[in-house]
Amino acid sequence: MIGLVDGNNFYVSCERIFQPKLEGRPVGVMSNNDGCIIARSAELKALDIPMGTPAFKLEELRQRGDIHLLSSNYELYGDMSARLTQLLRNACPDVAPYSIDEMFVYLEDFTAEQCEALGRKLRQRIRRHLGLPVCVGLAPTHTLAKLANHVAKQDPYYQGVCLLGGQDHTTEALLKRTPVSSVWGVGHRLAERLAIGGVRTAWELRESDEKQLRKRFSVVLARTALELRGTPCLTMNALDLPRQRIMTSRSFGQPTGDFTQVHNALRRHAQRSAEKLREQRSLARAVMVFLNTNRHRRDQPQCFPQALIALPSPSDDTRVILDTVRQGLEQMYRPHHHFMKAGVMLLDLVDAERHQLSLLGPTPHHHHPLLMAAVDQINQQMGRGTISFGMTNAPAAWQLRCAHRSPRFTTRWDELMLAGTHPGAIDACTSRT
Repeated sequence: MIGLVDGNNFYVSCERIFQPKLEGRPVGVMSNNDGCIIARSAELKALDIPMGTPAFKLEELRQRGDIHLLSSNYELYGDMSARLTQLLRNACPDVAPYSIDEMFVYLEDFTAEQCEALGRKLRQRIRRHLGLPVCVGLAPTHTLAKLANHVAKQDPYYQGVCLLGGQDHTTEALLKRTPVSSVWGVGHRLAERLAIGGVRTAWELRESDEKQLRKRFSVVLARTALELRGTPCLTMNALDLPRQRIMTSRSFGQPTGDFTQVHNALRRHAQRSAEKLREQRSLARAVMVFLNTNRHRRDQPQCFPQALIALPSPSDDTRVILDTVRQGLEQMYRPHHHFMKAGVMLLDLVDAERHQLSLLGPTPHHHHPLLMAAVDQINQQMGRGTISFGMTNAPAAWQLRCAHRSPRFTTRWDELMLAGTHPGAIDACTSRT
């Protein structure tokens, strides 16, 4: 049996843990640079405010106090996600994170009754220890577990935990009223193509001929149909495989043409990319650096330069990558241009444990794995950015706009929860972590 544990309105729920005053109020979380709505509370959804609404259109409602808009606090969300994953690992034999708020759990040799009982126990434990509301979907396959989780969220009858057997009448009735576009992996365009052939519901997809699906569409869709029948075909093993490339990029808070500020932004991205590289135990053979101006500003000169530089030898050393990024920026920098986005991509990755140094190749320089491991360990324990290479100016133009970001309660010493009722203190709440 496979379970899917999914946080309810995860970003908003993380904010509410430390700000109980937001409970029961319409709350939205904005994207980078406070651009548009990317997460909504149930109360905000009830106001018919769709996902992706530009934040400036809601400014009047925010100023009147009718809604609450918060800047993205990814450091807080990521830490709460890590705590949720660890809690699940302590309770379940096998856990595979799927996204920041979704985790698959694998329950082999469990009966249906045991799975449902465990699902309810997990839901209660997560709420008690982390303060996060979650729903649990249980089924024989990933696709059905995803659907069961959706039902657990939408139907109060299940009280947050739904189990689908795959061959029972409950599953059949559910699939018959589920649009095929709601099936995991079936996008809008694919749903339109299926509808032309008379497949409009999940049940009709399940009953479709597997060979015809493979011939007319793809092997993946044929496997999805089998999953809807209760036959496991999909695996999450791909999530454990190292990525073939690593990219870190971000739009600036405001355009800038200053070389130093652009370089600072690229340095920040390069250091984060190097951390990701070491996390998956890989080495990079090449580094690509790119810049973008604002293509919507036709009154300004446009350019989208990029530079690809091969490393002398495969490396995961932050200093080597920083030196290469500097070279790339010097090659492609264009004066009199205002850049809006910058990024660093590490390419041609190899396994660090299997890679062997060539006797005929160049000798690696700045190769100090113990130093990099020490830096990573300190940043993990004390908060990202505790140790960095080079200084950056906090008010730089490339820094993201986050005028309404809440404190990073769990990862920054200077932003820990304040208990008290004196003026200016954050509302006191009992720590659940």
